[in-house]
Amino acid sequence: MSKGSILLVDDDLHVLKSTASWLKEIGFTVTEVAKLSTAQDAIHRSRFDVVVSDIRLEDGEGFELLAESQKLDYALPVILFTGYGTLDTAVEAIRQGAFDFLSKPLMDDELLSAIERAVALSPPQQAGDQARHQANQQLPGQNSESVKPQRIKGIETDTLQSRDPEMQNIFEVIETIADTKTTVLITGESGTGKSRIAREIHQRSSRCNGPFIEVACGALPETLLESELFGHVRGAFTDAHADKDGKFHQAEGGTIFLDEIATASPAMQVKLLRVLQEFQFEKIGGTQTFNADTRVILATNENLNDLVAKGQFREDLFYRINVIHLEFPPLRARAADIPFLADFFLEKLGEELGKSVDRFSPEAMHHLETHPLPGNIRELQNIIERAILLGKSTEIQVDDFPEAVVHTQSAVAGSPRVATVPTLPQTLKEALEGPERSIILNVLNGNNWNRNETADTLGINRTTLYKKMKKLGLEEPRVVSCL
Repeated sequence: MSKGSILLVDDDLHVLKSTASWLKEIGFTVTEVAKLSTAQDAIHRSRFDVVVSDIRLEDGEGFELLAESQKLDYALPVILFTGYGTLDTAVEAIRQGAFDFLSKPLMDDELLSAIERAVALSPPQQAGDQARHQANQQLPGQNSESVKPQRIKGIETDTLQSRDPEMQNIFEVIETIADTKTTVLITGESGTGKSRIAREIHQRSSRCNGPFIEVACGALPETLLESELFGHVRGAFTDAHADKDGKFHQAEGGTIFLDEIATASPAMQVKLLRVLQEFQFEKIGGTQTFNADTRVILATNENLNDLVAKGQFREDLFYRINVIHLEFPPLRARAADIPFLADFFLEKLGEELGKSVDRFSPEAMHHLETHPLPGNIRELQNIIERAILLGKSTEIQVDDFPEAVVHTQSAVAGSPRVATVPTLPQTLKEALEGPERSIILNVLNGNNWNRNETADTLGINRTTLYKKMKKLGLEEPRVVSCL
């Protein structure tokens, strides 16, 4: 028996199909449509227990469908959702009579909870038209408590929100695959939030009550990494004084996150391939085979396609982990996100540090928006934390920023305008290499080529700095002695 009938409306066909499929799997009857006009026809032809609609549609708005539904059947619950919502949007939806308001990306448990409450309040079909007729006699705003929305779903601001269409697509994929055991590969530059996303996938899955185990593969030598992942038995090697469980054991029933997977040695790659294919492993020095009941998420800031082509990464392992690939764009490619991320960090870090800082000066915000931020979100957070600590007022000023941020903007502002010669088109990556090289070189010079201090200033790790210096041809200047 169906749990209830749902009219699902969304012009994003990927979200529409995946959400409809999930709702059907758990027992609902779902009619899926992508246009407002089709949805309006559907509510006139058929009776539904609940309507679930995106606000922004290709040929109109969900608010129009809400109004049409109320004219036809005031007792019909309508749940609206959007990826562009604000608190004002939520209030307006509730004011116009929506049963609930949700924000994209839709979380399965929140959507299911709203639908189940709506279906529970919807009059059963066999009750005939009497209940619906009574509900329709009530004026808007005078409907019974039973059909009033129970909450206003606000929009929270955190590092996982974005106005960028590419990021919105990524969030939708996360919603689709979160509650599965599918292996996920996350790629992107350092500081883009790969670890944060891995934790979010875990939290949105049915494994959320299980452990989340993170392993930085690049921080451990090969022999130690194998023991760390799979454990060892007593006497397996010199310092193995007792049996030890590895991270795959510890992640039982939860998620294991393997960061910097590109650094794994060829031998380790073979062992990982077996775990991912068969979900079985043995401890070092042991013969007992263990089953790995864990979800595996991997991440890297390297281009695995290039490493496969060079023979540095196994092709069969690459295809095994590249089931769901989430590639995170650098923050400079979605500069529209910088202001609200900066405000989020200002509020969060201000509370943590016990400093009362209310805002950025317009000039300070302009510097943040135009700084390339090679360290991405992590660098932005570090810049703001430093500014809060060193600032002397309730407003962040340009002088509160590190020299790299101030100097970059000053150089841009102070550069003379010269006639430019048309050049061949560049890729975004090629176009950004010049400014990136200048920024790193300026910070290196300011720190007397101390790479540790330079990496700290830029908000990146030392290994990333070395790789960038090599790629950009930055070598420490030689000192010539005059004898």
